Amino acid sequence: MVLKLMLLTMVGAAMRSRTFEEKAPRPLIAAALDNLEMAPKPIEPSWVLAGNPQARLSLHSRAYDDQATTAIWDCTAGTFRWYFGWDETVMILEGEVHITAEDGSQRTLKAGDIAYFPGKSWATWHIDTYVRKIAFCRKEFPAPVNLALKLRDRLRGTQSSGGLAA
Repeated sequence: MVLKLMLLTMVGAAMRSRTFEEKAPRPLIAAALDNLEMAPKPIEPSWVLAGNPQARLSLHSRAYDDQATTAIWDCTAGTFRWYFGWDETVMILEGEVHITAEDGSQRTLKAGDIAYFPGKSWATWHIDTYVRKIAFCRKEFPAPVNLALKLRDRLRGTQSSGGLAA
């Protein structure tokens, strides 16, 4: 009974905060790629397997709840392991990268390709010359929050559309 009461309280709080958030106007955040200032973002040295890859990053935007970011990232030639602490969807803008996933599967991503890397996973990146990507990163909510949001949606009779307007 106590667990149910706690869960209902969390759902109620999520619904109230959601209603308030929906009413507060938020600005559009937009920028031309060439106008974003890239800053050095060194790869953890122990992850580098070959070469001297030099990475840079420009944070384009951060969600108001700090659960998602959009960034531009680029890197020069080299091979390194990469840990995805957040879920990350990337679109390659320029160049290419050879990826080896944790399960051993391999894929070459080039300009125009889209890939999804689940949070808490590793991949090996091999860049022959240069790669530039846009990264959409999302933190996973803690399990109790996920459960509360799913329950809220079920009570409302709504299903998530993945944020799409369609």
